Amino acid sequence: MPRGRYSLHDPHDHTLLAEEHFQCAPGPSGWRYVSQLTTPSGDHAGSVDLALDELGRPIRLELHSASWQVRGAALDGVTWVRTDPSGTHATEGNVRAHAFTGTSPAFLIATARLLRLTPSSSATRVRLVAFTEPVLAPRTVDQSWALMVREAHATDNAPLIVETYQVTALDTGEQHTVHISGDVVLAAPGIELEHLETPPSVFT
Repeated sequence: MPRGRYSLHDPHDHTLLAEEHFQCAPGPSGWRYVSQLTTPSGDHAGSVDLALDELGRPIRLELHSASWQVRGAALDGVTWVRTDPSGTHATEGNVRAHAFTGTSPAFLIATARLLRLTPSSSATRVRLVAFTEPVLAPRTVDQSWALMVREAHATDNAPLIVETYQVTALDTGEQHTVHISGDVVLAAPGIELEHLETPPSVFT
């Protein structure tokens, strides 16, 4: 069960936005990721709880940020309920999309699990619902994912398999690179892996 800490930065000016303390693990029904976010000053900033089934589909999502809350799952596309800080107003949304995304590294792992690309695969288009912080406002985004290379790196224990993805935002054409090993993001725009207590899980 990998445990560790990511630092989340503004991808443009590299300002530190938050730290995400996480743990994740594959299980009999899929994969689960839970984390707590703190501000640079150490205050609680939110949380992520994401569970996937064995096909990589989101069977449960719960996000908290600035007292806003989102609960969602894959249902007729993806469906979610967003609640305001007072708890008096809840709005439901539904989009014909494949999954969710957001600032947490969990969503990069989830999308990679859903697509299950190989280096010989052509780029694959995916529609996602992104929740933007701090108020978790939903918006639909279209991306293209391609697995560029899968490499084995020697370690003191078993070899570390690292996958390098090229992700393209289809509305702007902007491209970026994501490096993933198992269920841990090693590097991505705005994401740095600062600490890892145990090796990444190996998906079968």
